[in-house]
Amino acid sequence: MKNLTLTICLTLAVLLQQGCTTLEQSYRHGADFNKGHAAYESGDFATALRELTPLAEQGDAGAQFFLGAMYYNGEGVPQDYKTAVKWYTLAAEQGDADAQFNLGLMYANGQGVLQDYETAVEWYTLAAEQGNASAQYNLGWMYHNGEGVLQNYKTAFKWYSLAAEQGHATAQHNLGVMYHNGEGVLQDYVYAHMWWNIAALNGDEDGGKWRDLVAEKMTPAQIEKAQQLARECVRKEYKGC
Repeated sequence: MKNLTLTICLTLAVLLQQGCTTLEQSYRHGADFNKGHAAYESGDFATALRELTPLAEQGDAGAQFFLGAMYYNGEGVPQDYKTAVKWYTLAAEQGDADAQFNLGLMYANGQGVLQDYETAVEWYTLAAEQGNASAQYNLGWMYHNGEGVLQNYKTAFKWYSLAAEQGHATAQHNLGVMYHNGEGVLQDYVYAHMWWNIAALNGDEDGGKWRDLVAEKMTPAQIEKAQQLARECVRKEYKGC
């Protein structure tokens, strides 16, 4: 089974998570924010910090999010997880899904805060309910493994499925695991093969290996069916598979 997503979502030129939205979709601010954003993208972190800090202090959630990212990564400032938590929290409390996801990740990993899986689940849930695929995946993982919540395979399957529908390769891989093991669903090698095949298509390193292993337990007709289902699922952009 795959582990938790271990990268922080930045929604900038370095796009690290499939669940992140773009700046244009998430934040619509004035010239000062745009100047700060442009400076950040160009690597001029001093200007970014100068432009974004006053906005963040005035309650701008977008600016708060990016200050959190800068302190998390040590960009233009000394790396400081506690200060990153401060700014992410302010943005998250205003409903910023990416900040909610990153905050959940910091609680899960114990970065700048005491490790607290229950609080991580709370923040992941808020972000997941807004459609953040990375949060949906991590929330699925928490339910799958009983971290911060009672283990619940059906709930894990639900959140993995929502992330998988957005093209999250590792969620697609873990759906294969659940179908293979009969966790939260009836055991079904055809659907395990289908999801591992799709995960491999989307860059999951182990998807092809596990697809080929489960194929050894299947008849030629079952493999043909799984491949057909995979083609149909891709055509449907992973919806309703």
